[in-house]
Amino acid sequence: MSHPAPGTSPSPARRELLRGSLAASAALALGGAGLTAPAFALSGRPRAGWGVQTGDVTASSGLVWVRSDRPARMLVETSASESFRRVRRHHGPLVGAGTDFTGTTALRGLPAGEQIHYRVTLADPDDPRRTGEPVVGTFRTAPERRRDGVRFLWSGDIAGQGWGINPDIGGFRAYEEMRRLDPDFFLCSGDSIYADGVVQPSVTLPDGRIWRNVTTPEKSKVAETLAEYRGNFRYNLLDHNVRAFNAQVPSVVQWDDHEVRNNWYPGQILDDARYTEKDVDVLAARALRAFGEYTPVSTLHARGSAGRGVGAGAGGGSRAGRMHRVVRYGPLLDVFVLDMRSYRNANSPGRQADDTTGILGAEQLAWLKRELAASTAVWKVLAADMPLGLVVPDGSANFEAVAQGDPGAPLGRELQIAELLRFVKHRRITGTVWLTADVHYTSAQHYAPERAAFQDFAPFWEFVSGPLAAGGFPANALDATFGPERVFVRAPERANVSPMESPQYFGEVDIDGHSGELTVRLRAEGGSVLFSKVLRPGLVGQ
Repeated sequence: MSHPAPGTSPSPARRELLRGSLAASAALALGGAGLTAPAFALSGRPRAGWGVQTGDVTASSGLVWVRSDRPARMLVETSASESFRRVRRHHGPLVGAGTDFTGTTALRGLPAGEQIHYRVTLADPDDPRRTGEPVVGTFRTAPERRRDGVRFLWSGDIAGQGWGINPDIGGFRAYEEMRRLDPDFFLCSGDSIYADGVVQPSVTLPDGRIWRNVTTPEKSKVAETLAEYRGNFRYNLLDHNVRAFNAQVPSVVQWDDHEVRNNWYPGQILDDARYTEKDVDVLAARALRAFGEYTPVSTLHARGSAGRGVGAGAGGGSRAGRMHRVVRYGPLLDVFVLDMRSYRNANSPGRQADDTTGILGAEQLAWLKRELAASTAVWKVLAADMPLGLVVPDGSANFEAVAQGDPGAPLGRELQIAELLRFVKHRRITGTVWLTADVHYTSAQHYAPERAAFQDFAPFWEFVSGPLAAGGFPANALDATFGPERVFVRAPERANVSPMESPQYFGEVDIDGHSGELTVRLRAEGGSVLFSKVLRPGLVGQ
């Protein structure tokens, strides 16, 4: 499809949607912008002060999200024009305290490859004629014709390491830069919040400058209760850049560890004095419920879906559903959204000679094989919340991701990845590209069997981006099991470099509708393209 020129955006009223002052304290930011906690005694009409967002958009469907300041009925109207002369109405849920006054409405039967304008109205459930001011947004549906092309962005790691919304630098500035690029969608590769990341009012940088944060009660301690997890998602929505971005760009969101707690895995019992709740499965269930309330994810909102991971069971309640899914974005692209957190085994030294659970779990791996084999898309993006060949430690002896630093034959979680890569090769599945975030720098790795200890796979690329609004970290070591070669890297030399000292990073994928070529650009905040790679469709070994 054709794309508006960079910088083109919806109306000024939409761009200025709820641009509250971030220079105020958190209490003033909440109260002054109408972002108070819901209360049943509020007078007037329902308000949608937290903006709108869309997610998991396909050629004919999508999800629209909103949060009210009180109980309300959600109504969504869609139109082909910004004037809303002719509208189609989509009746949404009654939002209330059970979902923290959030609601998501599924839009179906949309035209493919079109710009969709929508507005969300909240109505008093006792008097439907009493409605709040509509909140507007827009998005493009996926194309049904190959020649239209696809362009999207990806990154992750938001509000991490104590670097929150800083009014002195304009908040989360990278979101505004991404909005101006006007992509078809944004892939958030995990760590969409930092539930374990406390935000202090100020931090002194090594050069003596002061970093100031907007703060809230929920960000003053690690999240344990459902209310605290919900507050972490609301925190990011205090930023005017995030709200403007959400109103224009649909998202595909996955989770990693910080949506719950750093380096968590199912069954973990914490030895951490900051937590009164030590059972990670209880925390994860609460986190997944908050995630489902604040993020428009299709599988979490599909009626009758069933999840087997931690979110489907223990303590605190959860929406039914699962995180892994395929988002089909026309004939050129399928996005395979992986969940490398909910089904993994415990973090360990990773030297097991037999490991069927791995990092995906047996059921998710079987699902991924089936979906990859059935995909007819030219490009198959594997959206991973953790890298494959980068060594990510968890303490002095254990490892957090797939690689564990042993350059020999696959062991531990590597066995499951080896099985997947072998399957892709033997089934002659072309067009696989791995995208991830997690490590807080940007890089490009090429994996090839001639450099590897395990050689029964076809060469492929893995691209890393992020953080989007968090601390930067030095580059991780590579594990030679799958033969990665670091073709490009940009990373700080010390740990936890603030966004005032080092740029934030996001990646861009541009698929040409005529040639089918896929171009990856690794971008730095400020407009620069650091690295670019063009991949040709149907080729093995590029």
